[in-house]
Amino acid sequence: MKEDIFDVLIYLFENYLDGDGESYPDTDVIANELVEAGFHQPDVNKAFDWLESLAEIETISPAVASSFRVFSSEETAVFDLECRDFLMFLEHTGILSPINREIAIDRAMALQDENITLERLKWIVLMVLLSQPGDSVAFSRMEDIVYDLIPTSLH
Repeated sequence: MKEDIFDVLIYLFENYLDGDGESYPDTDVIANELVEAGFHQPDVNKAFDWLESLAEIETISPAVASSFRVFSSEETAVFDLECRDFLMFLEHTGILSPINREIAIDRAMALQDENITLERLKWIVLMVLLSQPGDSVAFSRMEDIVYDLIPTSLH
């Protein structure tokens, strides 16, 4: 079931969210298209709720310029070491700000999945960056990572 919600999110991203935004059909039309494509209505509704929550997140003002992130036990149950390292890698390379890192963690936790894979996390981060105005360079860099156009680790 949770995989279907994530599949809906990816479908929406690839078909609607990564466009110019001016030619989007009505939400009901998109929802009907998703159901006709084989997605279950509850999963479609949850995916729209997830995106709406992402759009409603207000900009967080950091209290300090730099921070040290400690993951809670609930977060470590969802994010394995590879995912946690990847988030820190993205922050260290400037793709994610500490604020966007927190939004990505929040949105991953909102999926209520028992285990977020690295591939899913990449998509979540990409959607978070798309929702944040003004950082097209970070979005482009993350898009290259999602589509495996650049390596994410050194050998």
